[in-house]
Order: sequence, then structure tokens, then C-alpha cells
Amino acid sequence: APPSSTRMHRGLTRAAAKPPRALHRLLSSTVKTATVTFDKPFLLHKLEEGPPMTTEVTRDELFSYFEVMFRMRRMEIAADTLYKGKFIKGFCHLYDGQEAICVGMEAGARPLDGLVTSYRDHCQQLIRGDTVKGVLTELLGKAGGCAKGKGGSMHMYKKDANFYGGNGIVGAQTPIGAGLAFAHKYKGDGGVAWTLYGDGAANQGQLFEALNMAALWKLPLVYVCENNQYGMGTSKKRSSANDDYYTRGHYVPGIKIDGMNVLAVREGVKFVRQHVLEHGPMVIEMDTYRYHGHSMSDPGVTYRNRDEVAGVRATRDPVERIKRYILETELGTAAEIKQIEADVKKEVNEAVEAAKALPQPDPAELWTDIYTDQSANFFMRGSDFSVSKGVYGVTK
Repeated sequence: APPSSTRMHRGLTRAAAKPPRALHRLLSSTVKTATVTFDKPFLLHKLEEGPPMTTEVTRDELFSYFEVMFRMRRMEIAADTLYKGKFIKGFCHLYDGQEAICVGMEAGARPLDGLVTSYRDHCQQLIRGDTVKGVLTELLGKAGGCAKGKGGSMHMYKKDANFYGGNGIVGAQTPIGAGLAFAHKYKGDGGVAWTLYGDGAANQGQLFEALNMAALWKLPLVYVCENNQYGMGTSKKRSSANDDYYTRGHYVPGIKIDGMNVLAVREGVKFVRQHVLEHGPMVIEMDTYRYHGHSMSDPGVTYRNRDEVAGVRATRDPVERIKRYILETELGTAAEIKQIEADVKKEVNEAVEAAKALPQPDPAELWTDIYTDQSANFFMRGSDFSVSKGVYGVTK
């Protein structure tokens, strides 16, 4: 039987991997493992060699990756529905179409590695150990969410899993990632800092300032550009003089990976991780695509047409690709896939109802988590002096 849903996070087996070609010819299978050959090469910058172009993958790995990616897809679809139903307020940036990056990175990285990303962060929260219910709880602004219902879509966070959150300011996470890398090197714990940003943030000055420092100090830092082809409504060709983002580190090595293939991502990440531990920072460009608009307020069809989106879905969809691997390698059956899909849909539906039933945060939470180590009498002025909190004059 396929692995259970409890394997979602750390159940991702951290082994090498690679993508497909003419699947029926390039996949050779045994009873429990298959050899996969990639259809897209890794493009290199300032590297003499890259990851191998073939990999071994097991039945358990294929089912594990499929299950997690399908769970992410259904969770984001549920978030779309909740937003349109006005249950989710404010900004909401969905990740459907990019799931292979999140899952492949986790398969190739290590639990101790620091991770920080932008505001498109729901799936990173999930892969680092939260539940669908937990993610939706925060999205709905309910008590019990990872940020107590006060952060919402853009501010997921799970320090106990070394996930340092989504960040609402474009590019703001890039110097934070350099800081995480510095901490890994200072502590000598063997960890690597993975810092994700989109092509829309690739021209931020703070990214290059932090990368310069990381190169000087040979920090174990990986900048991962999730190139989904559009920064908000602006195509990469209209925003970047050089849209080969893996070369944008200039003096820092880079690699371009097929971000729609979970096995390619896994193999590339394994290679990069070892390299940065020995030589210092690298830049990865993940070639990917988002199905939704930039955020839920963006219909996503004014700067691109529906045929373009449908074409990517038909030819490069990451969830469908892993399903094809399972079937083409004969490591699983269509019936097993359908059972997982049914189980995950039920799980997500139940999580939606459970999150909706939770209470709103206590109004007193408005006054907490504003300053570190604030005392009960710490004075904070309200919109009107009469509704201020604490004792006037107390500053600690």
C-alpha cells in the first residue's frame, strides 16, 4: 500500500533524484526502484560540472512526493475558495503550480537547514511540519494558528523546524537568509540556509549586498530564485536586463533547475548543498510557473492568456508528472493514486471545516508580541488614550 499521510514531512526520503524524457523509454524499473533520466539539462554558471542526469527513485519516494504535492494543491485550492467566500481577508498568494520546488528542496535538504521565503509561503509551512488545518487556521485569522491568527497568509513561521517565515516585503528575506547562513557557520552545525525569492525580487539591491558579504565570508547560503515568469503582472523580459537568474550572482556560481520536476529539484539541491558547505554561496534558478495570479486580487489573465496557463498545465504540471512516473515505472497503480487523492481531498475538506469552527483570537492578543520581553504593565498607547494598555510611564 502507498505510504500514509503521516509521512508528509520528514517522511520525504532524502535521496538523489532526477527528471524524465520519453518516459516509456527513459524509465527502467525493477520491483521497488526505477532509474529516471532527466529531459532538461541543468544549466551551469561558473561550475565545471553539475548534478548527474540520472537517478534512482523508490516506490515509497514516488508515493510520498505525490501525496505531499497533491495535498499542497488541494490546500491551495481550498484557500482560493475560502478567499472568494470572504473567509480569508487581506492578501493571499497561492503556490499551486510550484509544488515541486518545495517538496524537492525538502527531499534534498536537511531538517537542520534554515529556510526563509517570501509571502508565497503556505506550502513551506506545511512541508516543515505544520498541518493543513494549522495553515488554514492562520489564513482564517483564528486562534491557534502559527502566528496566533495575527499574521495571516504572508507570515507563516515555524521556528522549531528552522522555518523563519514568509516575509511581506519584497526581497526582505534575502539579508535574513544571509544571517541564517552566518549563524550556521558560526555554530559549525553543518547547516545550510535556503533563501527563496521570486523573479520580481531579483533586482533588489539588498539581495546583492547580502550576497557580496556571503561570498566574502564563504557562508553556506543558497539563494533560490523561484522564477515563475512574472513579477506581479510584469514578465521577466520586461523587468530584467538579464533574465538568466542563475548567472546573476556574477562571481558566485549558479545553476538552473527544472522547477516543475520534483526529482530534478531534489537532485539539484543535493548537489548544491554539498557545494556550498565546501565553497560558499550559490544561486539557484528554479524554472517554474504559477497557475493563479500574483495574489487573489489578480485574475492573472490580463498580462497572459488562458491558453498559456492551460499549455503549462497540459505539458509541465508537477503533480501530473509524478503520477506519470508512478505509472510508467509500474511502481504503483492508478487505483492506488485514486485512493490517495480521495483520502487527501477528505482530509483537506475536514481541515477546512475544523479551521472555520475555531474561535477568533482573544482581543487581548492585540497587545501581545509587539515588543520582546514586554511586561504586563508595559505602556502602549491606543488609538485613543482611554483605551491604552499598561501603566503610563512603564517602558519595560
